[in-house]
Amino acid sequence: MAHRDAGSQATGSSTILITADQLAAWLQISKRSLYRLRSDGTLPAPLRLRHAVRWRVADIEAWLTAGCPASTVTSTDNGRQQST
Repeated sequence: MAHRDAGSQATGSSTILITADQLAAWLQISKRSLYRLRSDGTLPAPLRLRHAVRWRVADIEAWLTAGCPASTVTSTDNGRQQST
């Protein structure tokens, strides 16, 4: 799998985190398109590590396997996410 060359030393895909650049390359879309998918709730919610945004590879793999359904997580007015 091409996405695993992200420089991670982890053994399980559930612990591998990837950046927006890496995810866009994996999905073969532009970074702008990636952020559009993120803002409209299509992508699984990313993790925030201070100012860094990362996605779990396992979450993306599950999302792709499920046929890329829209996420059930939405942003609230205060910037936090909640399940709907």
